[in-house]
Amino acid sequence: MKMGKVCLILGESGSGKSASLRNFEPNEVAIFNVSEKPLPFRKKLPIVNTSDMRAIAAEIKRNVRNCYVVDDAGLAMTFYLFARVQDKGYEKFTNLAKQFYDLVQTAIRDTSDDTITYFVMHTERSDDGSRIKAKTTGKMIDSQLTLESLFSIVLYCVTDGKRHYFITQSDGVTTAKSPMDMFDLEIDNDLKFVDTAIREYYGLAANGTPVQKKENPAAQVEKTDKLPG
Repeated sequence: MKMGKVCLILGESGSGKSASLRNFEPNEVAIFNVSEKPLPFRKKLPIVNTSDMRAIAAEIKRNVRNCYVVDDAGLAMTFYLFARVQDKGYEKFTNLAKQFYDLVQTAIRDTSDDTITYFVMHTERSDDGSRIKAKTTGKMIDSQLTLESLFSIVLYCVTDGKRHYFITQSDGVTTAKSPMDMFDLEIDNDLKFVDTAIREYYGLAANGTPVQKKENPAAQVEKTDKLPG
């Protein structure tokens, strides 16, 4: 059974999460720009501006690239709730958790085994202050879905004011994690390097290699620009 790979990138604002995309070439990645903000570097990379998680899932399912980035996946959840601020009850929170879960599962189950999808999110402290975790839209989401449990690779992006880097394993405070011997404990915040390392570790096709299509291609994305291919 073919299964795509997913990776969670966590960090505070300004820690270098979006900047980590700088070394990709245009044919190597497709970025879902949730907040429609400019990338923090001059290189032009393929971008789809949308916060609609179902639209993002449909585009990923088309699988015209073998590398996707959802930046910022946490904002997609926030914007979902903003659009439903007048709705009463807890159903909207359950539906939100389900849509995010379905998006991650689409990236895993409905893409080729050499496709990697990166979910970029901000961080927050747990209620007791003991952990740094993915920032969600509140306790209801956390009770419905533990985001980090959906990912086998979670990288924590930090800066000390002089350099930006990824932490690849938990120190007991962060939720960072990665397979044994995939990375050093600290690596440069270079997502192209990360992508190459993951592909080498699992024996996947190189980034930018034409995707081997599955039997049931996804429906077309509605109300957003589609990537070429």
